[in-house]
Amino acid sequence: MKTNFEFIPFTQKSLSGITSIRSGEVKLGEKLQTLENGITDTAKYFILGISEDIGPQSNGGFSGSTGAFKAFVKRFANIQSNQFLNGENTIILGEIISNTIFQNLETGRMLIEELDLFVESIIAPLVQQGLIPIVIGGGHNNAFPIIKTISKSIAEPISVINFDPHADFRPMEGRHSGNPFSYAHNHGFLKKYAILGLHQSYNSQFILDQLTDNSFLFSFFDDYLSKKADFETDLTAFYEHISSDKFGIELDLDSIAYMPSSAFSPSGMSVEEARSYVLQMAKSKNVQYLHLPEAAPKNEIEEVIVGKTLAYLVSDFIKANQAAQ
Repeated sequence: MKTNFEFIPFTQKSLSGITSIRSGEVKLGEKLQTLENGITDTAKYFILGISEDIGPQSNGGFSGSTGAFKAFVKRFANIQSNQFLNGENTIILGEIISNTIFQNLETGRMLIEELDLFVESIIAPLVQQGLIPIVIGGGHNNAFPIIKTISKSIAEPISVINFDPHADFRPMEGRHSGNPFSYAHNHGFLKKYAILGLHQSYNSQFILDQLTDNSFLFSFFDDYLSKKADFETDLTAFYEHISSDKFGIELDLDSIAYMPSSAFSPSGMSVEEARSYVLQMAKSKNVQYLHLPEAAPKNEIEEVIVGKTLAYLVSDFIKANQAAQ
């Protein structure tokens, strides 16, 4: 029976196929775990790719967020395994792919409801064993099943911090990439929601009112430009606001200037600022997950940009978080 989504597990053969072996060096791809031999005592993190773009298109956005994971995993496997990051505590779990294509808003939003359940079924067994998910690719719609799964696992709502031009708190009009946090809040899975770097011109008054009415903490990228606020100061303040809770880290690749993504923008933060954000937020033992959605490479050059950026962000996350454990 054909299903609309499929999980393809990574194997040691898969890793070997993308890892460039070099004499006198050891690459992450030689040390990363797969599930072929079960979960070892050293495993702390697992990486899941989600290669779909139905969520963004169901929000009226563009296609293309299917290519992020493949771009990432090739670069990540070829990072040096050394004293800073050796790869032995991380499982490359596999990739969720879509076996269907977007046709219209109505069917697209129904498919995302199916994807929500599928994502939950894949990550729940590992979350229940205490592993921390790192989810790469797809639309921001996938934040909802991640939050839901972790909240159910610990039997309490979790908090979330997000760096994003858009709050993704649109009405619950059917699931898509613009309302994962609305659904998570409405279903009781989301405690605090903090958003850094919103773009003033790309959030409706309805959304801004919702954020205010729910007493969520948020800042505007525009205020960093006009010097009404300071990015580094906000990093510290937002971390202090949320880090006493069990919380997840979201970083929409749309927030990085010129990054090939579902809502590409020439204005945004730098890759270095994105890395600072992840390094700052990941240093807490209360971190529950990292989610890096919306990258959408469409050619070889864009694949390199996306792949290396994601590899930096994931390695930064693991380095900072493993020091907190």
